[in-house]
Amino acid sequence: MSITLSGQGQDRPELQKMIEEIVESGFVGVQLRVNDEQGEWVGSAGVRELGRSARTLTDGHFRIGSTTKNFVATSVLLLVAEGRIGLDTPADDYVPGFGLDRRITVRMLLQHTSGIFNHTGELNEDGTFEPGVPWRGKEWVENRFRTYQPEELVRLSLSKPARFAPGTRWSYANTNYVLLRLVVEKVSGRPFAEELRRLVLAPLGLTGTVAPGTSPEIPEPHNHCYYRYDDAGQERTVDITRENPSWISAGGDMISTTRDLHTYFSALMGGRLLPAGLLAEMRTPEATVGYGLGVFAQDLGAGAGTVFHHNGGMAGSGALMYSSPDGGRTLTAGLTCVGDADLSIAAAFQKAQQRLVNEVFRGGQAGPAQPAE
Repeated sequence: MSITLSGQGQDRPELQKMIEEIVESGFVGVQLRVNDEQGEWVGSAGVRELGRSARTLTDGHFRIGSTTKNFVATSVLLLVAEGRIGLDTPADDYVPGFGLDRRITVRMLLQHTSGIFNHTGELNEDGTFEPGVPWRGKEWVENRFRTYQPEELVRLSLSKPARFAPGTRWSYANTNYVLLRLVVEKVSGRPFAEELRRLVLAPLGLTGTVAPGTSPEIPEPHNHCYYRYDDAGQERTVDITRENPSWISAGGDMISTTRDLHTYFSALMGGRLLPAGLLAEMRTPEATVGYGLGVFAQDLGAGAGTVFHHNGGMAGSGALMYSSPDGGRTLTAGLTCVGDADLSIAAAFQKAQQRLVNEVFRGGQAGPAQPAE
């Protein structure tokens, strides 16, 4: 794969070299934005589209996957601040139509301690995988424009046995955030996208961020992402830039830019969105993997302190969003790749995020492994 590159603003050759090497590890393109005491650096490596020479955009829209969860959590907490949602109120009070276990609170949904089965499937302790809605392989490719209603996803989850008693363990489940979307819509009387705009996007002037619902479109400009799958023994690769993300819903359907992610996360971590008490609640991690209310807290060790983050991935696309506790240093990135059913890019994605975090937050020193997201 040929590499094109572009660094803007400061001269940060170490960052440029790193994203070039990330592309060489198997990515189609990388766009990176770093804001720190040296100012802002923006760069890209790779190509915008396979088979063409146009370089990866530095201001392109991309699907942010589970980074969506942090936007959802912030929206919920802003409604808590308005007195319209109670963190420790049974979620069933807000969405009574599902017959949710009354022990499941809004807080448990935010923190993935509800015990609800993940509608995108669960890995069992014996290593077997129990599927949910299709999201990989030929079946997904051929049905990637299908519309799922959030209620349909929740009912699928609730048709499966609970993983554990509410509040007793931690297990990442996209369905928790589908339910939170429905809670927001119930208490506000508006579609989630409209309430997100009122609470977060409009106050911060985030013009590049979209909660698309069932729309397969992605705003221009954007880089392209791909998927490789087996079709009767023949390997095929298709452009999946357009897809209906309703299968993941508020667990990971949003679109953004590195600029908007920086503006948003810097404001959030800097205390300019949530009241101090609720920001502290968000950032207080449970003991298993360090997950707060819609955000990971990671101790970098060796005196480097804590960073907060919520990364995300969709087929062919990935997002990184990191910040120092005061919002003064951020790393945001969009990555495009050729995804596949085996998630073969996952190891390279994890290595890429670790390298970038070490460079930006630890001065280039190696650090402890990060939790999977």
